[in-house]
Amino acid sequence: MAALEKCLLPAQLQRCMIDEVALAEIVREAGRIAFAQWPGAGHDLEVWNKTPGHPVCAADIAVDRFLKRELSGLMPAAAWLSEETVDDPARLNGDCVWVVDPIDGTRDFIRGRSGWAVSVALVRAGRPLIGLLHAPARDEEWLAVAGRGAWRNGARLTASSRGTLAGARVPSTSLATADRIFASVAQPNSIALRIGMVAANEADLVATMRWGHEWDIAAATLVAREAGAEIGDSFGRPLLFNQRDPRAFGVVVSSPAIFDPAVKHIAERVKIEAARAAA
Repeated sequence: MAALEKCLLPAQLQRCMIDEVALAEIVREAGRIAFAQWPGAGHDLEVWNKTPGHPVCAADIAVDRFLKRELSGLMPAAAWLSEETVDDPARLNGDCVWVVDPIDGTRDFIRGRSGWAVSVALVRAGRPLIGLLHAPARDEEWLAVAGRGAWRNGARLTASSRGTLAGARVPSTSLATADRIFASVAQPNSIALRIGMVAANEADLVATMRWGHEWDIAAATLVAREAGAEIGDSFGRPLLFNQRDPRAFGVVVSSPAIFDPAVKHIAERVKIEAARAAA
């Protein structure tokens, strides 16, 4: 993450008194811990279900514990929100909060596929200040700093600039009938990496239509925004982080010109899914 080590951090981040070089190394080490248990590298892995249909593995827990210890040591005043840690409402009173997914894309991780990443964001006043993704199985390190830009492996990112919805590249294993106006491209399990594809101009649109958690998208949406993409929930509303209920109803990430048309394209299905979720 050489770009992090060289970039001038914005005043908000400077006020958090963060050692950016140490932060980059902590995230790298978290990736190494995960990779050392990844079945794709030939390792055995302990897996169980947190709830039916929601797998977790020993690597999730090991990475979460490592990150909580190291990030809390790096910035003791920051609160904590993570997929693998019981939520503490005291985070709502914090000035800054770490929003962490130890392994985003657990299903790909468990299956030995490369579509997973460690995701770390530092949030202040509802907005990410810095976001880092480490995908060691892909040899990818992603970084965004609010107001300064986004990089992958040190190369500055410029998001998709597609101007029309029809033909937009969408990460997908199969397209719904209503979505066959799009062009399907490879889909990693990690939503963070899918969002990163828009930031890297490898996709034009990512849209989900169900409840998701802040830790899945906090780092990646900053990467996409700093690369020039448009971001919102499934209704097109702005995303805010470190909320009392740390969820958003879907996420839409796209080139700016197709954001409103994309929200309109999914609107009826979003209403149906939101009503179903509320029932």
